[in-house]
Amino acid sequence: MPTRNRRAARSRAAPKRRTAKRAARRSRTKGAVKAGAGHYQFVMAALEKVPAGTGYSTSHGGVVEGERMLVGLIHKPRGTGSRMHTHRNEQFNFVVKGTLRGAVNGKPVLAPAGTLIYIPANAPHTLVATPEEDVVFIAIKDLSQGIVGMAVDGTMSGPRYEPGFGPR
Repeated sequence: MPTRNRRAARSRAAPKRRTAKRAARRSRTKGAVKAGAGHYQFVMAALEKVPAGTGYSTSHGGVVEGERMLVGLIHKPRGTGSRMHTHRNEQFNFVVKGTLRGAVNGKPVLAPAGTLIYIPANAPHTLVATPEEDVVFIAIKDLSQGIVGMAVDGTMSGPRYEPGFGPR
């Protein structure tokens, strides 16, 4: 290939590389903060609260995404939580306050503060804050997708509410 043609090919490819880099800086979760490029420290409680289960959960909180994983400081009001759902991400939830009750892959879970819950990729699971108090947990996921999954029944018709805790 003549030198001039190689240079022309390189100059045509360069904008695509820049575009890919810019695309990599966007988060997979709407409203999440993207880490890196000079941003290395985050006050989690001060971040914009984003829905962490739109259509199937009451979970919400600040989310930071790196290149390969995300971390969220997530809240579930007492007596509320997620209907059975899945996501491609592997996930860990570390309960900071309150107690989560539910199931992962058909196994019951009761997780008070100080407990770590492991959720394998694609595992059906549901977690609800017990009626006694709101729950705060740290969610850690790989970035095979954003923080939101899909309800197992295929609908995004709303979160799970324990009796007496539904919307008024």
